[in-house]
Amino acid sequence: MRIAIFHDYFGAIGGGERVVIAMAKILDADIITTDTDAIKKIDPNVHVISLGKTIKFPPLKQISASLKFYFCDFSEKYDFFIFSGNWSHYAAYRHHPNLWYCYTPVRAFYDLYPTFLSRQNFATRQLFRYWVSLHRWFDQRSVMHIDRIIAISRNVHDRILQYHHRDADVIYPPVDTSQYQCIEYGDFWLSVNRLYPEKRIELQIEAFRKIPEEQLVIVGGYAQGDHASIYAGKIGRTLPPNVTLRGEVPEDELCDLYAKCKAHICTALDEDYGLTPLEAMASGKPVVAVNEGGYCETMTEKTGLLVEPNIDSITEAVRFISQDPARYREACQARARYFDLARFREQVLATVQGNK
Repeated sequence: MRIAIFHDYFGAIGGGERVVIAMAKILDADIITTDTDAIKKIDPNVHVISLGKTIKFPPLKQISASLKFYFCDFSEKYDFFIFSGNWSHYAAYRHHPNLWYCYTPVRAFYDLYPTFLSRQNFATRQLFRYWVSLHRWFDQRSVMHIDRIIAISRNVHDRILQYHHRDADVIYPPVDTSQYQCIEYGDFWLSVNRLYPEKRIELQIEAFRKIPEEQLVIVGGYAQGDHASIYAGKIGRTLPPNVTLRGEVPEDELCDLYAKCKAHICTALDEDYGLTPLEAMASGKPVVAVNEGGYCETMTEKTGLLVEPNIDSITEAVRFISQDPARYREACQARARYFDLARFREQVLATVQGNK
C-alpha cells in the first residue's frame, strides 16, 4: 500500500516533526510538505516532496500553506493519506481514505484565541480577528472531510470533541528509548522547547534568577514566519548569568545534553502532550512540569513534580529535585518505556491496516 503523510512544514525541529519522521519510517511512506529547511537536521534519508516554500510572515505563512495543500492532488499516486499538523488537512477533500493525526485543533482559533488576541496592538488586533473568523470557518469545513481522527493525548481528544464535535482515538507519540542514556547528573537543568510564548519560558528564566546556584540550559528555536520572533528576542535580552540560550542543536548533541543534565523543566500552557519530558525520563532524569495538559498524562509522582505555573512553585520544586535527582532514575526510565517507539509502531500499523 502506497502511503503519503502530509505535514505543514519543516521550518523548525519539534516533537511533531520527529513524529512524522518516525511514522514515515514505520509505514515506508512519503512525506508531502512545504518548507523543508529543518528536515535534514532530523533525518536526511526520508523521501520528501515539497509543494514549495511558504510566505515567511504571519498569517501569510499559514494561509499560503493552507492553499498549497488545498490545491495539490496526489489522489492517484497513493492508496492512503495521513495529515499531520494544523494546515495539511486542507488536502483532505480530495485525498481518501485518510486520517488526521491531530496534535491539537488550531489553538489560536479556539482555546487560546483570547490569549493571542490580547497580544496584538489595536491595528493588528482587527486583522487577527478577521483572519481567525475566516480561516476558522474553512478549518471547520476542512475537518468535515477527515475520515478518522487520531489524537495525540486525552487532552487533545477533549479539544477535538469540544471544537470539532468529532470523536477520536488516542495514540501517544513515541519516544525512542534506545537513543537515550544516563551518563551523569551534571551541574545544569535542561529545557527543550520551541521559543513560543505558549511555552512560558519566562517562568523558567525568572525561577532560575532566584536560584543563582543552579544553571539552566534552554534548547530550541522557531521557524521564520511564525508568531514567535518578538518573544524569542525579548527573552534573549533578559537572561540572568546562570541561564544559557543555546538555540537549535543537532540530535546527537541534544541526546548528550539529556544524558548529562541534572533534570528537566517544562512550563508550556496546557501542553497538548509534551514529548520532551519523556525524552528526559528515557535518560533517567526527573522532570519539573506545570500541572496542566498532557504533562498530567505522561508524568507520575515517581518521575518528578507537577507544580503550579508560578515562579515560587517552580523555584521550590527545582531546589527539591536538585537535592537528589538520581533517586528518580529507575521510575523515569520505566515510565518512558511505556511510550516507546515499539508500542507506537504496533498501534500505527494496526490503525492503518484496519483502514485498508
